[in-house]
Amino acid sequence: MRRRRMNQLYIGNLSPAATAQDLRQLFGERQLPLPGQVLLKSGYAFVDYPDQNWAIRAIETLSGKVELHGKVMEVDYSVPKKLRSRKIQIRNIPPHLQWEVLDGLLAQYGTVENVEQVNTDTETAVVNVTYATKEEAKVAIEKLSEQQYENYSFKISYMPDEEVSSPPPPQRSRRGGHSCRERGSSPGGSSQPKQLEFPLRMLVPTQFVGAIIGKEGLTIKNLTKQTQSKVDIHRKENAGAAEKPITIHATAEGCAEACRMILDIMHKEADETKSAEEIPLKILAHNSLVGRLIGKEGRNLKKIEQDTGTKITISPLQDLTLYNPERTITVKGSTEACSSAQVEIMRKLREAYESDLVAVNQQANLIPGLNLSALGIFSTGLSMLPSTPGARGAAAATPYHPFAQSGRRRTGSSAYLSSLYGAPPAGAFPHQHPLPEQEVVNLFIPTQAVGAIIGKKGQHIKQLARFAGASIKIAPAEGPDASERMVIITGPPEAQFKAQGRIFGKLKEENFFNPKEEVKLEAHIKVPSFAAGRVIGKGGKTVNELQNLTSAEVIVPRDQTPDENEEVVVKIIGHFFASQTAQRKIREIVQQVKQQEHKQAQGAAASQHSK
Repeated sequence: MRRRRMNQLYIGNLSPAATAQDLRQLFGERQLPLPGQVLLKSGYAFVDYPDQNWAIRAIETLSGKVELHGKVMEVDYSVPKKLRSRKIQIRNIPPHLQWEVLDGLLAQYGTVENVEQVNTDTETAVVNVTYATKEEAKVAIEKLSEQQYENYSFKISYMPDEEVSSPPPPQRSRRGGHSCRERGSSPGGSSQPKQLEFPLRMLVPTQFVGAIIGKEGLTIKNLTKQTQSKVDIHRKENAGAAEKPITIHATAEGCAEACRMILDIMHKEADETKSAEEIPLKILAHNSLVGRLIGKEGRNLKKIEQDTGTKITISPLQDLTLYNPERTITVKGSTEACSSAQVEIMRKLREAYESDLVAVNQQANLIPGLNLSALGIFSTGLSMLPSTPGARGAAAATPYHPFAQSGRRRTGSSAYLSSLYGAPPAGAFPHQHPLPEQEVVNLFIPTQAVGAIIGKKGQHIKQLARFAGASIKIAPAEGPDASERMVIITGPPEAQFKAQGRIFGKLKEENFFNPKEEVKLEAHIKVPSFAAGRVIGKGGKTVNELQNLTSAEVIVPRDQTPDENEEVVVKIIGHFFASQTAQRKIREIVQQVKQQEHKQAQGAAASQHSK
């Protein structure tokens, strides 16, 4: 069965007098040229666009706004009823709307499996949303169509669901295995590990874009050839803006050489035009990686400045918006100095990226059935990035991360940012048990942060609980001068991951921690007293191994008196992923002990019965 085109549009309410040529002329007059044929029927027509960006522009420009032969046209995605499944598109979203608010809104109507932001030329935001069921999507369309947010009325359409419109690929592996391979691998053989692509994202003044491209594109062609890189100059983004982003896909060496050449081009152009403005190097980096670039008390940045003779500043967290989850790293100095600093900055960012890759893969393995696609664990946009800024709209249906490899389905390690910063393919981590075991975690936050977690009239904590699928309560203060408050989170493993991740992110976003330090919190979990010894291990061996593995501090206080449930407390202190990994590993140990106890009890009972 042929896969349905994702950007086929339905044009309805047409006059019988309308012709295909009329439609071509009307679309062309509004700078919406139709690249393919117009399939005209009685009273309606179908047209195709090569990418989602153009399709959205056509819907927004024409639907309900333009007359043809006295009838107002309707324009929307062509989705027959049999294909109206779980996927919808929401347009006209206020650009300043916080992710957590949007998440909470979407979660009111069902389980959101996936949210993908689409990069468009419109001032407002567009997202594609996949619900767990067809019924939930239908309810969301009905309810959200009636919603207004700060004078913005949401516009909503069904989207074709590829899972419905195309058959599943043939399965070549056994149950539980992987049916797709990375390019370059061979059956039964091992391929050379491929270096993870970590592109360089730069901001350049708009007036220099022409010089970087060169006459008939010769300069940029020469640059890409010399550096063996792929360079995307996003000219159409942020129309009228003073700066334009550039993405360079290459090896670390290729990125460095391309960056130096671009700096040389800009300085040469500035000299020729007698521009007196200083031209700093501006690097874009996702907010989640910047803390580790800065380092504890700013040590990493200070060292780079000292080693390279540059001055480095980073844009504030307050600049992050729905469209901009990236921070701007500004480097001032000579071309050589800036080039040297770029190498060191990218090295630190790459290390953070690879560290998170390991952490995310651990979470997927440690929490069976964990659905990373719906986590959106930080409210500052960590859950999503804008759609790909390469050839605009070419991959707009996939969540953009600058690490994406175009034209390929991401598998293995390349799915990293799809899970943490975007959304992996549906079903990458299938749901497992219908009734997973409930866990209780006590997370300690600064007292002054309680208001931010609760939100105005309790709205934030309610949205967070709905989003995570957990019970979240804040315990009373132990005294008037208590520096911390205990947040009691009850829910299955995935809910714990989501709720705790959002709390860590909120504290960072609201500046309750120094911008130059990572958020580290103390979490308490309870384990059966008979399992505490196994968590500690002989001579403290297990707990030491836990700390080395997870980078979290794990403390099992000695001489604890078990509570009424014969349980004792284990304290875990660390950043989010360290804490999560430690929690999962400790629960694994407890589960093993419980299983052994159960087997021993069964064996004793069988022995008693045979006597």
